[in-house]
Amino acid sequence: MKNAWLALLLLQTACAPETVLDASLPGDVSRFIERRDLCDHFRGEIPDPDDHRRMAGAVSNISRYCTGTDAELALLRARYIDSPRVRQLLAGYETKIEADPD
Repeated sequence: MKNAWLALLLLQTACAPETVLDASLPGDVSRFIERRDLCDHFRGEIPDPDDHRRMAGAVSNISRYCTGTDAELALLRARYIDSPRVRQLLAGYETKIEADPD
């Protein structure tokens, strides 16, 4: 199972958007981009609802990687408002992906 998970992550990384991350980016921005790219990947991988095992895995991964990213994105956009490069990197992310709590 661990090998399958690792293979999935490697495949996802190979198919990820061409976001160029380098050491000159602030660490919080790099970590957000890595996490949000995983979040967006899993949001696009919703299985057939009748496949309960795969659906549970998808929901778990979406919860793990997506929870809190709306607020984090807003914070980073405000924090790096004077950095054109960071602003450009963050501009490609949807502002609101999380459901409103009931």
